[in-house]
Amino acid sequence: MTISAARESGEGGFTLIETLVALALMGLVLSALANITTQWLPNWNRGLDRIQRSEMIGITLQRIADDLADALPVPASTSDMGPFFTGSEQSITFVRAALGPNAGPELDVVHLGETTDKAGLATVRSRTQFRPVPPNASASNLFHFAEPVVLLRAPYRLSFAYAGEDDEEWQSSWRDLSKLPSRIRLTVRDASNGRAISTVTSIHVQSSIQDDGKAGAPGNQNVAPPANSSNPSQQAAGQGNAR
Repeated sequence: MTISAARESGEGGFTLIETLVALALMGLVLSALANITTQWLPNWNRGLDRIQRSEMIGITLQRIADDLADALPVPASTSDMGPFFTGSEQSITFVRAALGPNAGPELDVVHLGETTDKAGLATVRSRTQFRPVPPNASASNLFHFAEPVVLLRAPYRLSFAYAGEDDEEWQSSWRDLSKLPSRIRLTVRDASNGRAISTVTSIHVQSSIQDDGKAGAPGNQNVAPPANSSNPSQQAAGQGNAR
């Protein structure tokens, strides 16, 4: 069949030139799409990484806020009139009710602070079971912490600040041996640039021991439950997901 006969019968097709032009246009479109994807994908990965870091920090702050909200004003020994609580800018140690499915009425001593392992600098939560220490003994030397759980790793660093009920300024350490702080501020910073990633303020804990005339032995302390222990968790989750 000749070309003229094919045209008369209504049959049509692409010429070689038209096919080459179509392939060239398709190549240009695919090249443009590949260029756009190459520039867009790294930004997508960076944004996803920031979201994951924000979620990680939020979970970390929520867990720490729960721990601090449940701090109890329990003295370390019968000779101590104040609660066992040690707070500095980089670490904190306090007493709280034991956690876990098989935990009974026991108490735990919880330590939050920085340590160095094979992977580098890390903020770790560790615990040990609370036992009253002998009178006039140093509690910090008698408690041996175990079960470490990594909460943050470098470049992120966690710092603490403390304030009492009537304090207007934050303190880098807690020096009042007669009571617990009423507010604890948690700040997570990126050590590479010093930028604050997330901050939790107004972490409320029980602020003092209720002295019923039998101060001394932990079993004789009338310990009130932590004030408003649910709010610190909500604040930590809400502010941790910011940024």
